[in-house]
Amino acid sequence: MSAQTAKCIAPTGAKRTRFRETPMYEEGLWDLGNGLYAWMVPNGSWGESNAGLVTGDGESLLIDTLWDLRYTQSMLDAMAPVFRRAPLTTLVNTHADGDHFWGNQLVDDHVVSITSEAARTEMDLHKPSSMLAFGRLGATLQAVPFKKVSKVGHWFSAMCLPYEFDEVIHTPATTTFSGSEWREVGGRRLQLIEVGPAHTTGDLMVYVPDARTLFAGDILFVGSTPVMWAGPVENWLTALDLILDLDAETIVPGHGPVTDKSGVRTVKAYWEYTGGAARTLFDRGIPEQEAAHRILQSADFRKQPFADWDSPERMMTNVHVLFRHFKGKTGHMSVPAKVNMMRKQAILANAFPDAKPTMMRLEDASL
Repeated sequence: MSAQTAKCIAPTGAKRTRFRETPMYEEGLWDLGNGLYAWMVPNGSWGESNAGLVTGDGESLLIDTLWDLRYTQSMLDAMAPVFRRAPLTTLVNTHADGDHFWGNQLVDDHVVSITSEAARTEMDLHKPSSMLAFGRLGATLQAVPFKKVSKVGHWFSAMCLPYEFDEVIHTPATTTFSGSEWREVGGRRLQLIEVGPAHTTGDLMVYVPDARTLFAGDILFVGSTPVMWAGPVENWLTALDLILDLDAETIVPGHGPVTDKSGVRTVKAYWEYTGGAARTLFDRGIPEQEAAHRILQSADFRKQPFADWDSPERMMTNVHVLFRHFKGKTGHMSVPAKVNMMRKQAILANAFPDAKPTMMRLEDASL
């Protein structure tokens, strides 16, 4: 079954996305054929992440959990009929962002959980308390009687609004690998391919060669602006080239609809464009915040196939990380630096009131 013939077999019936947009595709469990499934969450914005399921003879492997327990449980309930035929034995987390592993506590203890060694280390830096604090900061800033500050607070608060982080127990994967590793699931072979640092420090993808299918994690965003927390961009481009070289016709992104290699090429075009534009402005001595604004506001950017993607303000994070690498800086940002960078991203979001998701950028949108 190709990306074009995948079908939703267990829709949630949601009429709106997490951020109250019109869904571009159905939320729920999609049958990809060949014993493969994808849990799809439109439209691919913050925490609107996808997951995957690979079944073999009498067992199955889950690829990622979701950002909170309510949404993860909904996914597991929809997968229950599959688990009765092929019990869950393995969980793979594609990277350390919470929207891909904070639901791990709902998976039975006997299930082997796997991620890359680099992702496992980074998972210790991504705990639910951070998003709870982020939400509280947003509420505080919203109450400040200065419009620029309250708009930032609104953006922070709106990001957290659809999710409930207070009951999440930090449950990182326990088994790690580095490089590439083959696993068997009910007699069928699949390959875990580490491609980070790129989106995060330890990104991995899951390739199922007999079904010509790839679960790309957040190396691939489709219809939603990708965000680079780690870099360098060269590694991300190398990972995209690797996908293009694989014998894969169905590709499940970390965010956005099921795609094929045309979707990969568009993401590659985004990073080639963004990396080149950022380098030009960096060499001219333009500060990163101004550079991000200039790129998004340029007539040339508006002509690009990715110009109307969700959350264009992620350009702020991308330019920030690109500039760090141009300066020879690597490693994790400090918490204050990351919060300040997100503040700048919120400011950039409000410069584009017509972009999606609307409720994050319009202060008068009811939360």
